[in-house]
Amino acid sequence: MKSNALGAFWGLALGDALGMPTQSMSRAEILADYGPITELKDAGPRQRIAHGMVAGSITDDTEQAVLLAELLVESDRVVDPIELARRLLAWEDRMRERGSLDLLGPSTKAALARLEDGVPADEAGRNGATNGAAMRITPVGIAADAAYLESFVDLVAHTSAPTHNTGLGIGAAAAVGAAVSAGVGGASLPEAVEVAIAAADEGGRRGHWVAGGTIAARLRWALPYLKSLDVNAREEALINVVGTSVAAQESVVAALALAALADDPWAALCQAASLGGDTDTIAAMAGAVLGAVHGNEVWPADAITTVRNVNELDLDPLVSQLLDLRERPLNRP
Repeated sequence: MKSNALGAFWGLALGDALGMPTQSMSRAEILADYGPITELKDAGPRQRIAHGMVAGSITDDTEQAVLLAELLVESDRVVDPIELARRLLAWEDRMRERGSLDLLGPSTKAALARLEDGVPADEAGRNGATNGAAMRITPVGIAADAAYLESFVDLVAHTSAPTHNTGLGIGAAAAVGAAVSAGVGGASLPEAVEVAIAAADEGGRRGHWVAGGTIAARLRWALPYLKSLDVNAREEALINVVGTSVAAQESVVAALALAALADDPWAALCQAASLGGDTDTIAAMAGAVLGAVHGNEVWPADAITTVRNVNELDLDPLVSQLLDLRERPLNRP
């Protein structure tokens, strides 16, 4: 179980770092500047958000997951939404001080502004339909067992609601978190995907309604559709049919599809980083699921060493604390 939990968190960090230099770029721009991604790369000249960042640098995906993990440990899984908001705002302030353009996403930014204006926590995130909650949900998947699905989705909803209190936002986070949780618990990849779809169904009934195809329905459609295509057509379909934007029903579906169809986990993360769009988040979510299922040994040791050293990132103690939480009964928050 420890290897699977470490694999999930390191998979998230590795995917994030692989997608760092290509985030928000088009597929054509990525191929022109880097060629297909096969290894960790420095940010290139056309990379605006992560300009000047060296190979192996992580972004908001990993940093916010670590932030949430620490809060889960400190609070015994009962996260105070106001405290989560405070820490996210403090994180953005630190990014600004460093001159980074890697700031809060649109749903999170808008929700936190509402919280600061005194809007109740359950109302602040009522429009959040992007992937911000899903990108940071991995520690919940490590800290709680999705076998208790309703209680698990309650926890996902509770940690997502301050910024993404919609059926799409919660359904997306539930899908990624449940796939990670199932993998940590020993599930195979097909089993983890089935749990993800069930959790997306459950999560889609939470929060406020917003228009858009549901996460569960799009997963049920996308997986067999993509599987029916040859490899080259599959990549085009991911970009042009499924989509790779920050919208939850695009990027989360793309990430889970990449994980579900992966023959080689590292190659799948490299492919995610090469697609264009929200590459760092897609690769991070796919990496979390694949690492949870296959264990930490599936990731190249030299890549982990680079990401650890570049970011001074020590995940082992934090993962151990999250696994300690998993041993406790999962109560409704």
